[in-house]
Amino acid sequence: MSRFLRDTLILAGVSVFAVVVPTLLTASGVMDAYMAGIFSLAGVYAIMAISVNLISGITGQLSLGQAGFMALGAYATIIFNNSLHLPLPVALIASGLVTAFFGFLIGFPTLKLEGDYLAIVTLAFGEIIRVILVNLKQFTGGPNGMSFPTVLTLNATAAVFVITLSLVVIIVLVQNFIRSSYGRAILAVREDEIAAASCGIPVFQYKMTGFVLASFVAGIGGSLYVMYVGFIKPEQAAFTKSIDYLIFVVLGGMGSMTGSVLASFVLTYLQEGLRFLQNYRLLFYPVVLILVMLFRPQGLLGTKEFSFIRTFDWIKAGGIKAFLQKIKVSKSKEVK
Repeated sequence: MSRFLRDTLILAGVSVFAVVVPTLLTASGVMDAYMAGIFSLAGVYAIMAISVNLISGITGQLSLGQAGFMALGAYATIIFNNSLHLPLPVALIASGLVTAFFGFLIGFPTLKLEGDYLAIVTLAFGEIIRVILVNLKQFTGGPNGMSFPTVLTLNATAAVFVITLSLVVIIVLVQNFIRSSYGRAILAVREDEIAAASCGIPVFQYKMTGFVLASFVAGIGGSLYVMYVGFIKPEQAAFTKSIDYLIFVVLGGMGSMTGSVLASFVLTYLQEGLRFLQNYRLLFYPVVLILVMLFRPQGLLGTKEFSFIRTFDWIKAGGIKAFLQKIKVSKSKEVK
């Protein structure tokens, strides 16, 4: 068996396992509707964290408007399904394309800016979207928001399956994109724009590519959110939501998709677990962020990615046995 085929089978098996196991646990009742709901929301937040990481971690630009793209994707899904009667899978992809188009419109005049200036412009974009959604009452329901038909809202099992499947597909596609020539060019732009330009890399073009792709992913996240929750309000476009998604990325590690996904699930579950603290639990995010900045400024994983292939090779080479032997030796030294 060739190495390529072996690696493909390993990743395919892990992907199927990641999708099937949570779905079966939910369908069998082992994971109740409440826990399945938290799991589904964590999956949506992980998709949003990947979207932010594509801009902030991979492209090297600071964007504070991803919540606006998420809200656009959610509203577009309702309009496509209710008014145009598109099937949900088609509405899902169409919503991502709509947000990608808006990402192109916003990115074209703003991506020539850098640092704080770009952050301010994208933050303003999110607030503009929120104000427009509030005032276009005939299309968006105004400040009261819009609801998704109950018959089309995903139940717990379907939500876990669809959201987990979407998350796995997005991770696979994004990782392959990063490893492609386009992704490596974007990474070169992130590291040093002047050096990249001197090597013939069109800096603005690749910045735009990363920004549009991140907008598309955010639209998919918004579409999945409204399919599960069944309701969307303009407040979802507020910049505070964008800050929440940015926290996931900072905690997990700028440039690490694995870290972003891990941080999204951990923080979502911790936030629910701290509900007994009532409003005091809102202090949790700032405290965690301060501690990370003080003791681990690069995030939990930095720019590293967890690799199932390397893990498989490590186990095959006797890594577990060597690790256990090392622990045994260290314990025997402590006893002496």
